[in-house]
Amino acid sequence: MTAVPVVAGIVDFSQNLLNYVSRRFSADAPKRLMIWQRLINDMKAAEAATAKQGDARAEALTLRKTNEFMNQIPYYSDIAHWGQEDYWATPVESLSSFGADCEDYSIAKYLSLKELGIPAERLRITYVKALNIGESHMVLAYYPRPDADPLILDNLVKEIRPASQRTDLEPVYSFNDDDIWLPSGASRKGGASQVRLWRELLEKLVREQKM
Repeated sequence: MTAVPVVAGIVDFSQNLLNYVSRRFSADAPKRLMIWQRLINDMKAAEAATAKQGDARAEALTLRKTNEFMNQIPYYSDIAHWGQEDYWATPVESLSSFGADCEDYSIAKYLSLKELGIPAERLRITYVKALNIGESHMVLAYYPRPDADPLILDNLVKEIRPASQRTDLEPVYSFNDDDIWLPSGASRKGGASQVRLWRELLEKLVREQKM
């Protein structure tokens, strides 16, 4: 089985990376990355301050701010934006190009929340069928406990709601760094490495960090 790269420190941008996105995308691209970096660092500082007080609201605020920030990126289909049927962009690519689709929003939220210290086992990137529009779709599910009704971070419905209230979504499969789940709840250890586009995305993240 192919090993999945371990990625951390995704907002530690080198000057080479900032120069690269400025050349490839636009002069505003580095500014958007630095806004993301500042948001992450500010939330880390806020969490550190409230953790001592045991403030349970801090994590909910982190989810909301992350969801709202990434949902500000304009939506574009992969064909319109990248000239490909299915392209999974890194958060650097999504913010620098100022465009994303459902996979990109979900990936950016997942990686941001991991960067903020939320364990991967609480997060699942989830493929669904969006019944209201009759299309495949992707969202991020957050599980405060393994058996909890997960909260859904979505770009179609901007408010974070429990999955039980999202009757418009029909799960297909979900995954995180370590596992892949079917709607039955069965999981396969190490399954995420079998998702080719996810593996390729993590490899792109590693290349970005080496710039």
